[in-house]
Amino acid sequence: MNLGMSEILIILVIVLILFGPKKLPELARGLGQSIREFKKGASEIKQEFEQAVDLDAPPPKAPAQQQQAAPQQPAEAEAKPSKPAEDA
Repeated sequence: MNLGMSEILIILVIVLILFGPKKLPELARGLGQSIREFKKGASEIKQEFEQAVDLDAPPPKAPAQQQQAAPQQPAEAEAKPSKPAEDA
């Protein structure tokens, strides 16, 4: 379905008559926001789908602060009970 310039002009005139010049900018703004949100949601879904399909992709890198954290002590050291100081 191809709309020519005359059809688009007729539609715009009808919309202008129905809603008036004061309400028309509000409608256009709302339509623009709706389209923006739709595109954002579609993009997020596409990214999630691509991540789910691409099983060979490495997981996202952790922030630099978490990578520079002090290394934890081995679990064996935590499992051993500390010796009392007064054994002798």
